[in-house]
Amino acid sequence: MPIVTQKRGDTLFMVEIDSVLIERGKHRSAELTQEQIWAPWRLDYVAEEPVKKPKGCFLCHYRDDAEGDADNYVVTRGKRTIVVLNRFPYNNGHLLVAPLTHKATLQDLTTEELIECAEYLREMTSLLKKTISAEGFNVGLNLGAVAGAGLPGHLHWHIVPRWSGDTNFMPTVANVKVIPQSLRTLHDCLQTAMATQPNKDGETDVD
Repeated sequence: MPIVTQKRGDTLFMVEIDSVLIERGKHRSAELTQEQIWAPWRLDYVAEEPVKKPKGCFLCHYRDDAEGDADNYVVTRGKRTIVVLNRFPYNNGHLLVAPLTHKATLQDLTTEELIECAEYLREMTSLLKKTISAEGFNVGLNLGAVAGAGLPGHLHWHIVPRWSGDTNFMPTVANVKVIPQSLRTLHDCLQTAMATQPNKDGETDVD
């Protein structure tokens, strides 16, 4: 059988592959090069000026900049919690839920902080089901840089909505992920939905 080289990270692998699969792959690649994918709704996103990253912890920056919630894509705030849209989402609707205080580990959190974060995880998954019809979720957090935390000093949960078939040929073949909704549109959608859903007291935020 023919041997091909595959690169995974920094490691090269030599893999045997059936000739029939190679021919199928060539044929499929030819088909893909003839396809055009239109996503005009992405124009506002790609045309925006580059976002200047705040120095230090961006979650603390968002916490202290309440007037900038729209620009920072802050979805909601609690007494001890902040919820924001991830600017670099793994999937549409990717949210971050974090304590307001800059704490790195679960052991650092008070019981009240931990409970409120859990309550917002529950509330946000319900909101995403309602607004963007999410069928499932990956929910978790990375504790420490060695575990993949991009902001190891300020722990935060990831909520990543999932749909059947959301892993399609784009990430599989082209290593490209298509996010079909701009952050601004999604932020507005979530804000509108939150304003009309009952709060913890059973009342809505709408007058």
